[in-house]
Amino acid sequence: MGCYFAVVAGVAGVLACYAVKSDPLSAHLLEHISVKGRQTNLLGQASSASEGVIGDAEIADRPLLRAGEILEFIPGMVVTQHSGSGKANQYFLRGFNLDHGTDFASYVDGMPVNMRSHGHGQGYTDLSFIIPELVSQIDYQKGAYHANSGDFSAVGSARFGLQNSTMNEAKLTLGHDNYQRLLAKGSRRQGNGDMLVATELQRYDGPWRDINEDIDKINVLARYSELYGDGQLGLTLMAYDNSWQAADQVPQRAVLQGLIDALGSLDTTVGGESSRYSLSGSWYSDAWRGHLYAIKSKLDLWSNFTYFLNNPLNGDQFEQVDDRSIYGAELSRHWHQQLAGVALEHVVGVQWRYDNIAEVGLYNTQARRRLSTVRQDSIDQRSAALFSQSGIQLTDAWYAHIGLRYDYFIAKVTSDTASNSGAESDGIMSVKAGISYQFAPDWQAYFNAGQGFHSNDARGTTTQTDPQTGEMVSAVNLLVASQGAELGLRYFDYSALNVSLALWYLALDSELLYVGDAGTNEPSRASQRFGIELAAYYWLNSNWSIDTELALTRSRFTESAVDEGNYVDGALPLVLSMGLIYNADSPWQLSVRLRHLGKRTLDSFNQQRSAASTTVNAGYRYQWARWQLALEILNLLDSDDSDIDYFYASRLAGEPAEGIEDRHSHPLEPRTLRFTMAYRF
Repeated sequence: MGCYFAVVAGVAGVLACYAVKSDPLSAHLLEHISVKGRQTNLLGQASSASEGVIGDAEIADRPLLRAGEILEFIPGMVVTQHSGSGKANQYFLRGFNLDHGTDFASYVDGMPVNMRSHGHGQGYTDLSFIIPELVSQIDYQKGAYHANSGDFSAVGSARFGLQNSTMNEAKLTLGHDNYQRLLAKGSRRQGNGDMLVATELQRYDGPWRDINEDIDKINVLARYSELYGDGQLGLTLMAYDNSWQAADQVPQRAVLQGLIDALGSLDTTVGGESSRYSLSGSWYSDAWRGHLYAIKSKLDLWSNFTYFLNNPLNGDQFEQVDDRSIYGAELSRHWHQQLAGVALEHVVGVQWRYDNIAEVGLYNTQARRRLSTVRQDSIDQRSAALFSQSGIQLTDAWYAHIGLRYDYFIAKVTSDTASNSGAESDGIMSVKAGISYQFAPDWQAYFNAGQGFHSNDARGTTTQTDPQTGEMVSAVNLLVASQGAELGLRYFDYSALNVSLALWYLALDSELLYVGDAGTNEPSRASQRFGIELAAYYWLNSNWSIDTELALTRSRFTESAVDEGNYVDGALPLVLSMGLIYNADSPWQLSVRLRHLGKRTLDSFNQQRSAASTTVNAGYRYQWARWQLALEILNLLDSDDSDIDYFYASRLAGEPAEGIEDRHSHPLEPRTLRFTMAYRF
């Protein structure tokens, strides 16, 4: 490991004699910049066609069913849910079923959201602790082309910034199925800085026939910020707590046979409890940027996907537990220089993270009562990374960047089965580079290539005995590499049209290996994907705008396997999103948005495919003096399409012991109206 750090440090030193015109990591601006949606001109600023900035004005314009859907502002990203509203969403991007976050990295106020070696899934990303009204902007990047992003960023990353000050406001939302949300937020000058405080309370019964979802959610945020020295200091405290009953996906045959309604449940005792508490601090200037954070996270989740397949007597309900503390830090140095008349810019940084997982467990249960332990572990997992990225302004039109990154991981697993305990370590070097050419005032072309990776669940690296069957199994690698490249084109005419086009390729050495729902290893094959993405935003006039985002993807395994096809299960080949917005200085504003998902592959032979799915959401706001009234209509056309589909074997009472392979679906929530009244003071 030492030699790799020396190499990276040496290259960083050499590159101190080379570097950029704008910050290659888009993270070192001292002054606060107000971003108004997609009207931001990224020509000469972005290093690829598939990165962008989403401002708070745009976030306020779009209706959201759940907080996690805020990621759908990223072109081509799809956010769904297969279970209760209190758990992490299901994410899709660039042909990947990202599950609950693997291969897409998310950060809030400099804190990583993805959970390593999590009880429910590797890279678990629950964004329920975000209050959308307090997000200042979202910086997103698709592809592993930036050196400051490491674990889980093979497909891309998103960084959520928080507001330093906000409008004083009390907001009450009421809606169908006993939806209730109360938000109180405000800020004031405190000494030399700003103190922001917000509280969000939410309750929701849901539209389900057999359960009351009984969402009981609370979010609290307190943030102090001030200009300190030659930089900006920020201290943030966040607290989140939630409990819920869940409506899991159900087999199609149960609905067709009339055993349950399409909105019904076969196990009415599943659900969960989740909490997250964090304290973070940041300081940044033109030259330095630093983050410190401490996070306490817990999840207790009960699920039942196969009913009576594994346990005909007591049923297949199981409990997943995750209880951890996370500590981390990041420090980076940023500088400019001139060398032989060439403008250069550099960022060199170090990142450290420690996950102290007191318990990550899997238990067989019945009506939330524990019957037996499948496996119970504690994990200490550490990582350190050194990264360097530099940019070179070759000419007025040509700009290049190069990045190097080295990550080193150490994991120690203490299991209730001695043969599954142990320690593993691994390191990985990643190289990233790109070049752009602005061949006209309104046009810029890009080429980028990069290596990325994701970590696997630490339990998968030390397991020798299957905890369910007792059979011997093969351990897996701690780190899995990826390679990607992209050709891009961007057009911005400064008045009416913003268009970006990307043709991309991504290869992964192995799909996600550890299956949290089963508690076993399930190694899969190498895969590759390529696709094309188009994002176009057109301002009809100063008031009206329309946008279209289209993503087409081809996903295949590149290794053959006995009795398996080469289609990647769960891959989403087509995503189309369109929106119409009226936003002016007049009292009223209007937003209508359509999302269409193509037929999705459900098995490796592509014999089972989900139906296409289309939803339309609409929102209307009216401002009167200090009052604001808003109406949101979610699933405007009352579509009964599926939110998500799977194909696997399950067993209902009285069915054959081997079960029946069937499509399992979670429906879209029916048309939902929500009315909001807000007062600003």
